[in-house]
Amino acid sequence: MAIKKHIPNTITCCNLLAGCGATFAAFQQEFLWAFLLIVLGAVFDFFDGFAARLLKVSSPIGKELDSLADDITFGFAPAAVVFSLLSQIVLPANIHADCPLSGIPYLDYIPYLAFLIAPFSALRLAKFNLDERQTTTFVGLPTPANALFWSSLALSLVKEGIYAQTWLLYVIVPGIFASCWLLVAEIPMFALKFKDFSVKRNLVRYVFILCSLPLLVAFRWLGFAVVILFYIMMSVVTNIIGTKVVEEEE
Repeated sequence: MAIKKHIPNTITCCNLLAGCGATFAAFQQEFLWAFLLIVLGAVFDFFDGFAARLLKVSSPIGKELDSLADDITFGFAPAAVVFSLLSQIVLPANIHADCPLSGIPYLDYIPYLAFLIAPFSALRLAKFNLDERQTTTFVGLPTPANALFWSSLALSLVKEGIYAQTWLLYVIVPGIFASCWLLVAEIPMFALKFKDFSVKRNLVRYVFILCSLPLLVAFRWLGFAVVILFYIMMSVVTNIIGTKVVEEEE
């Protein structure tokens, strides 16, 4: 029993180690390793809770440890990924005299905006721990989804050889603010948690999974980012449809 109660926390610590490795890889601009380690952290994040429920050894310490690990793996690590990506864009070699960005003051400080992702992820995790509405669904974008989006996007840009294009600054910086807002927004989002396997009660989940598979195949490394965008859009549409149904019933 003494060993059994430590298994979930050990898995959580593996998540934390994966996040540390992903952060180091991001600062070294090893975006493939950063992405793979974030994915590995997500796997550990799934199995620590699964192990705690299976072994019936859930504890307040485990819950707090899980949030701390998640903020490293899904908060600070993706922030480091975006920071490294933006740092490449604003290199002096990429900002020529005729470049529209050449006149922007304090251009070198723009990459530091990426670190906003970490505190907003921490706030998202703190709200999740206290919000009783989030037992079967989410309110706001889950931090693993946000981390997978940014790490997948960065990796795909590197693989395509366009990661240093200055026009990306006009996409990534607004994207940072948008993702920070989505993390704490009061937007209900469905969770891939199955209480049973009936089609009626899990229709949204089944549709999402079936649509995600071809997206992953078609877009390759970018597929994870596309799937996350699809997840957000599907959650919003599902909420709108659900609201209209309730209004009609009233």
